[in-house]
Amino acid sequence: MPTNCAAAGCATTYNKHINISFHRFPLDPKRRKEWVRLLRRKNFVPGKHTFLCSKHFEASCFDLTGQTRRLKMDAVPTIFDFCTHLKSMKLKSRNLLKKNNNCTPTGPSNLKSNISSQQVLLEHSYAFRNPMEAKKRIIKLEKEIASLRKKMKTCLQKERRATRRWIKATCLVKNLEANNILPKGTSEHILPTALSSLPLEDFKILEPDQQDKTLPIL
Repeated sequence: MPTNCAAAGCATTYNKHINISFHRFPLDPKRRKEWVRLLRRKNFVPGKHTFLCSKHFEASCFDLTGQTRRLKMDAVPTIFDFCTHLKSMKLKSRNLLKKNNNCTPTGPSNLKSNISSQQVLLEHSYAFRNPMEAKKRIIKLEKEIASLRKKMKTCLQKERRATRRWIKATCLVKNLEANNILPKGTSEHILPTALSSLPLEDFKILEPDQQDKTLPIL
């Protein structure tokens, strides 16, 4: 069972109540070497029980078709906060600092910086705060796309049914005209121009084709 993440500066630990998964380094030497390179840890050699958490992978790297979240075969970790890691290293090297120095000053300059950071958040409210928020947004968009595809499929089916009805009606009217049951020129008045201008022979070919044609699945 994984206990922590091997990424530098990542404090994520295993917790069954948090929706974060842990993934072993790939066994394939080429892919394993690529993961180590992206990790940017000096003299780092992953072991059998070395893991990376799902926070370091984009949403497109996961296969969500099964009951468990799995990584795709070509997935690579690309989300890292190296700046945070460098800052933590600097803080460790300055072990002579006093405890009171860790408190944030409340002077005018700090107040000004807080106001400016709030303004940035308001102006860029469309940005995602973390990968999990981006992932939820992607899943929501994928569901909307699936719903729109279903609606499009229904509309195409209705269109094909309507087209078959028009072809049958046109064929019937032209047959009645050919047998002198209806006056000549009736089709020109009751049918659309695109259909009334076509000869009857074309509809005799189209009609069985439309009846035997099955609807493709999108």
